[in-house]
Amino acid sequence: MREWAPLAVAAAGGFMSWAVRGKASGVFAPSVWRGDVSRHSLALTFDDGPSESTPAILEILARYNVPATFFICGANADRLPSVARQIAAAGNEIGNHSYSHPYLFRLSPASIAVELRRAQETIHAHTGAMPRWFRAPYGVRWFGLRRAQADLGLTGLMWTAIGYDWKLRAEQVVARMPANNGSILCLHDGRELRAKPDIGVTVETVRRLVPMLLDQGYTFETVTRLICPKNSLNAS
Repeated sequence: MREWAPLAVAAAGGFMSWAVRGKASGVFAPSVWRGDVSRHSLALTFDDGPSESTPAILEILARYNVPATFFICGANADRLPSVARQIAAAGNEIGNHSYSHPYLFRLSPASIAVELRRAQETIHAHTGAMPRWFRAPYGVRWFGLRRAQADLGLTGLMWTAIGYDWKLRAEQVVARMPANNGSILCLHDGRELRAKPDIGVTVETVRRLVPMLLDQGYTFETVTRLICPKNSLNAS
């Protein structure tokens, strides 16, 4: 029996790691990581904004008439309400990325609920949008998230591919974004709660990635339209 103990511990640890961060995990709350694979469409998503450089990304998206989904931190929306409004006014979808971008495993269920609700209220106050998707900071889910999402009518969203645009060069980020039908691509228009973050790599990635994928025949959609197109007419 003692010989099996280390294996059992390792197996339990492996399962917990997948439950917390696995893109296909729904252990702690319902979660989605890709859209309809039958259509030649994908979704471009951005986390951690808004930031002072978000307008540079919006300009590129507008140039190609491409929508995206921005997962906003409430604290950043409070700091830059005009940029948050600009995101919504451009026709992009807005998601909830918590208020202060914490690791959820450090919070109690009650505190997780406060993070999501405060972000939801802040985003709505600044943009008029009521998010229907939640992306956990760092992709980390935890106990209490299921109830918090349910109370606010939110569904968790992970990603099909993530760019690591906070530490790689633009050409490396683009290489990490192999598109497939239904892909949800994750980039960052902010860096947690930092003021005036350097997101030059992200801007350059978007400048290269969007025309490349359009040339490959892909259509860009908001997350709601990608995942549930029949129910997306009232998407915020």
